[in-house]
Amino acid sequence: MAAPGENMRVNADRLWDSLMDMAKIGPGIAGGNNRQTLTDSDAEGRRLFQKWCDDAGLTMGVDTMGNMFMTRAGEDPEALPVYVGSHLDTQPTGGKYDGVLGVLSGLEVIRSLNDLGIRTRHPIVVTNWTNEEGARFAPAMLASGVFAGVHSQDYAYGRKDPEGKTFGEELKRIGWIGNEEVGARRMHAYFEYHIEQGPILEAEKKDIGVVTHCQGLWWLEFTLTGREAHTGSTPMNLRVNAGLAMARILEMVQAVAMENQPGAVGGVGQVFFSPNSRNVLPGKVVFTVDIRSPDQKKLDGMRARIEAEAPKICEALGVGCSVEAVGHFDPVTFDPTLVATVRKAAEDLGYSHMNIISGAGHDACWAAKVAPATMIMCPCVNGLSHNEAEDISKEWAAAGADVLLHAVIETAGIAE
Repeated sequence: MAAPGENMRVNADRLWDSLMDMAKIGPGIAGGNNRQTLTDSDAEGRRLFQKWCDDAGLTMGVDTMGNMFMTRAGEDPEALPVYVGSHLDTQPTGGKYDGVLGVLSGLEVIRSLNDLGIRTRHPIVVTNWTNEEGARFAPAMLASGVFAGVHSQDYAYGRKDPEGKTFGEELKRIGWIGNEEVGARRMHAYFEYHIEQGPILEAEKKDIGVVTHCQGLWWLEFTLTGREAHTGSTPMNLRVNAGLAMARILEMVQAVAMENQPGAVGGVGQVFFSPNSRNVLPGKVVFTVDIRSPDQKKLDGMRARIEAEAPKICEALGVGCSVEAVGHFDPVTFDPTLVATVRKAAEDLGYSHMNIISGAGHDACWAAKVAPATMIMCPCVNGLSHNEAEDISKEWAAAGADVLLHAVIETAGIAE
């Protein structure tokens, strides 16, 4: 069979309808989604995805971390599979596209190949990774991290959500513990398609982001211990105020990130006050500092400085301070051959494109430790993500899926 021409595209309407149907599961309160990992909504989303894959003739495998692997057989029984994937779980106030676009575009690649009667030499596997977001169980990219040997399964199973429920218990409860050994699968290549989660592609008016690198990350969870006391009757000079210590640490994190410009970010998105009462100074504050950079030296230097200065801030206020690293990955350089394949696919299809560094972490970061990997990105409106207002157009979604289709066919090889 001849190589596929540039007129070969995915079914944009079918892809969009699938996205909208999945978005009905775990609806948010403002138009997005709350389908957090290992919830009943997550289980329902998995079942719908399974049904669609069954209808497309795929064979399902599930490992002991709940990762779903949906396989379209290749013509060469000895050839390693080409994997395509992302995640179906969302943030508590997440959008309809983060992660989901990559999973359902992978399914759309299979549906399009079926429509066209194209058989590939390598098998193709569409993957749904468990707990990419890390919103309920830190760290992010937990199950792909176990797959890549970064975390042990015992560590993952023991992770707790804010209510004290463990990952292992909840995975069992929703009925998605498989029997495959985690990480036993071998990959020929891994592709992940994702919304940018930033404003660059839209601002530059580019259809496709050719992802060359992913910046590294540290999540540092601070636990500050003060003394609960009445906010009205406790003199200012007698307070042991964990909330004030947190505020000064946040200012320090901002300063550290700004001093490492360009190419560094830092901030705090999650805070728990205890007892969280209007008229009680907190006895304990737990919050997570998120720092990122594509430069390893900057990333490590930021962490070292934050961990050195935070205890001094707390000591001056009489507040106890402990810190635990609950998430980390080093900067990633994606496979040059696969990056070139994505770029050529965009060019052949006539889509405008540019190189881009992913500001967010993705399962591809861990997949890159065990196989050649890369990513494709499409724009999102105003760069919004991890927000119910997250939005993309049908045309943007389809463009990236077209590039994914051609890159996968090029890598999997058309059977003779």
